[in-house]
Amino acid sequence: MIIGITSDHRGFEIKKELIKELKNKNIKIKDNGCFTPGSCDYSLYGISLAEEVAKKNITYGIAICGTGIGMSIACNKVKGIRCARVVNKEEARLARNHNDANMLALSAATNFNDLIEIIETFINTDFSNEERHIRRIEKITNYENQLN
Repeated sequence: MIIGITSDHRGFEIKKELIKELKNKNIKIKDNGCFTPGSCDYSLYGISLAEEVAKKNITYGIAICGTGIGMSIACNKVKGIRCARVVNKEEARLARNHNDANMLALSAATNFNDLIEIIETFINTDFSNEERHIRRIEKITNYENQLN
């Protein structure tokens, strides 16, 4: 399992801390930028990471910006991405279990320990494979495929 992580300038410092902590937990991490604390556009970094997840070069993606909202919007523009903007570990569990989400969008303002709990819950939760959830995801995928 490889976890890709990206941020804009507002998430830069917390991203560095998360990378260090996740590596200490023996989780393979790929840093997809940004690489400096200077102002940058979240959309470029979110889309770049989402493309890596969609190509299956990375197992899951974590995208961090000031609120998580912009990253979520940008990531979800990439075909095959189900990016959930979550604020707690229960939402992270449901994003994986019900929606088979492959990316998280997080707010840089979230408490560090809460972020670790959210990420660990997300990557350790399996998709339920329940028929109702499969059916719902297939409807989204079918719609997405009609767009191209």
